[in-house]
Amino acid sequence: MKKVAVVILNYNGRTFLEKFLPNVIENTGNAADIIVADNASTDDSVLFMEQTFPEIRLIRNKTNGGFSTGYNLALRQVEAQYYVLLNSDIEVTPNWIEPIIKLMDSDPMIAACQPKILSYFDKNRFEYAGAGGGFIDRFGYPFCRGRLFQSIEMDEGQFNDTIEVFWASGACMFVRAELFHKYGGLDDDFFAHMEEIDFCWRLKNQGYKIMYCSGSTVFHIGGGTLPKISSRKTYLNFRNNLSLLYKNLPDSYLYYIIILRLFLDGLASIKFLFQGGIGDFFAVLRAHSHFYRKISQIRTKRLLLKPKPVTKVYQKNIALDHFLGGVMLFKDLEEDNFS
Repeated sequence: MKKVAVVILNYNGRTFLEKFLPNVIENTGNAADIIVADNASTDDSVLFMEQTFPEIRLIRNKTNGGFSTGYNLALRQVEAQYYVLLNSDIEVTPNWIEPIIKLMDSDPMIAACQPKILSYFDKNRFEYAGAGGGFIDRFGYPFCRGRLFQSIEMDEGQFNDTIEVFWASGACMFVRAELFHKYGGLDDDFFAHMEEIDFCWRLKNQGYKIMYCSGSTVFHIGGGTLPKISSRKTYLNFRNNLSLLYKNLPDSYLYYIIILRLFLDGLASIKFLFQGGIGDFFAVLRAHSHFYRKISQIRTKRLLLKPKPVTKVYQKNIALDHFLGGVMLFKDLEEDNFS
């Protein structure tokens, strides 16, 4: 057993495995075990792995439980001090593991960390899913250094640092194995999208830190399982965001934020409708319907978590700042508004 286990979750991603797995093998060397966990793919992923990479351990999940359950099932079968949750559509670079493990070894309160994530198709530009480290505003809108909604920055060295952030991207997330299991792993009910934010929030609620380390860089395609424009993705994002907030917000402003978000989501659905996105319009309605039906179950999770105020939250509304205030770059957000 090696200290680090890189676990790639696959669902019908045979083309990604063929393209990117050799790169991961080459640039990982002896630094980590590499494992592919297949989520009951219906393509020839499993046969391809067995014939082409018989030396790579293959875990076969019996059903496709999405990102959350897929990893939860797989990681119960993996022994290591650190897990690396790595998307199948990522190109890694030489020495991509060592800087982050060195950082995490230096401080036992660092629970999770992500590298710099750049676009595979434009390698001088940040990638949507993680970029230079994730944050969230007090109203539950997630964003990143280098990505405010669809405004994505060029990499000009502005985030060549190591800092504490709010969440680390599930596209490439290093996490202490002990803490992953101790605090319940990813929420199975999320299926996909925002599960890593929920998990990082849970860790922060226990006093741990989430970090970004630019000493490691990876390149991400993005949208490998669901297309970037998808009513299914809209549904999951709106549904999971409400669950994320209800589970983790402190008592002092829980209901104020939830009521406001329901209203703002309604405005977003109307915007989708006027832009011709009727599928997205109904996706928001279905997300709200799910929240109302499942609120008692979500409340049970909240009571177990006992949420409290945490740090690194942007105290203003990033949506208003961006869409009405014209803020396009992370550097234009005032540092004093993060607490």
